[in-house]
Parts: sequence; C-alpha cells; structure tokens
Amino acid sequence: MSLQEIQEKFAKAEKEVGRAAGSAQLIAVSKVQPDERVHAVLSEGHRLFGENRVQEAAGKWPKFKEEFSDASVHLIGPLQTNKARQAMELFDAIHTVDRPKLAKTIARLAQEMGHCPDVFVQVNTGEEEQKAGVAPQEADGFIAECRALELPIKGLMCIPPADEEASLHFALLGKIAERNSLTGLSMGMSGDFERAIALGATHVRVGSAIFGQRAYEL
Repeated sequence: MSLQEIQEKFAKAEKEVGRAAGSAQLIAVSKVQPDERVHAVLSEGHRLFGENRVQEAAGKWPKFKEEFSDASVHLIGPLQTNKARQAMELFDAIHTVDRPKLAKTIARLAQEMGHCPDVFVQVNTGEEEQKAGVAPQEADGFIAECRALELPIKGLMCIPPADEEASLHFALLGKIAERNSLTGLSMGMSGDFERAIALGATHVRVGSAIFGQRAYEL
C-alpha cells in the first residue's frame, strides 16, 4: 500500500466520525527499514516517523535531518534509563514512559539540558505480564506524578493484546485520558487504525503497510 493510499484511508476514517482532517497523525514506523526506503518516504513529503530503538535511530536520523530538517522522530519502543539522555537528544516525543524511575530520570535531564521531548505515558491496557506500561488502575497516580515532575505529558499510548478486540482497549485508553484532561492518544497500527481513529487516536503507528515487509539478505 502506498503512502498516499494510507493517507486517503486516514482521511476517510476521520471524515466518517466527523473529525477534522489531519487530526490523526500518521507515524511511519521506520524501524529495521533500509535507509533507501525511509529516504523515499521522506522524499514523498512525509515528516513524522517512529523508531523502536535508540541505537538504531542514532545511526540514521542525524544524517536524514541534515537533508530533511523538518522531520520529526518519535520513540515508540521501550526506553532504558541509561539511554534516556541520548533519547532526549534524538527524539521529539517519547511514547513509552511507564515507570517512576524513568520519569524522574527524564525530569532531571530536562532540567540539565534545558529541553524535554513531548511525553506519552504507556498504559498496559491488557495487563499483560510480558508487556511494558503502567496498569490501568495505576495510571491516574502515575500521570499525577509525571505532572508533579513538570514533564510535558501530551497523552497516553497503548498496544492492545493481539488476541483481543482492540476497540475495547482504545476506548479504555480514551477514558483514562479524558479523566486526566489529556488529548493525545497514541494507539492503532496497520491492522486496526480505522477503529483507533474512530475512537479518538491522535497518533497512529503504521509500518509494513507503508514500507512493505523488511527485505532480509540471504
């Protein structure tokens, strides 16, 4: 599927639920993609990308930003505290803040560095043991803690369990955001972004639908 086709599907999904055009932002997930594919999408005019790993992003985005200075890159994968400084230098937003130690580290570095990326709190809506994120019943307290640290909390993020109806998790995330006066909802991927947009997603992560499957060398 081409970038244009994805953008048209976004516009259609927004229109069907009466949302303003462009209110759901497409994050092109460029992790493990060859540089030439990422460059091609940049050349088409797309400017918002998502990366899962700090090291991988550090290896390509400084170079891309020399050519495309208005490109914006968001971290959508887990962040270790020892990589926080590098992440804050690289990314415009971090979607995976999920524990007090990480929040405190980002807050301390923000004071030291004089700037801070936008922050999304990751909520483990399915309460899966193997998945990162704060538990839904602990989300309000953690959001308050982040605000007390003066972190720029823009919204919440979730990755629903693969074997459950995603809409239930999108709706839960929306309720937590609403009662905490947050407008950002980072949710939805290639297979369910229409449902995510219908339930208020502001940031949607789409990878293989844009770039195609990763071509591994034999």
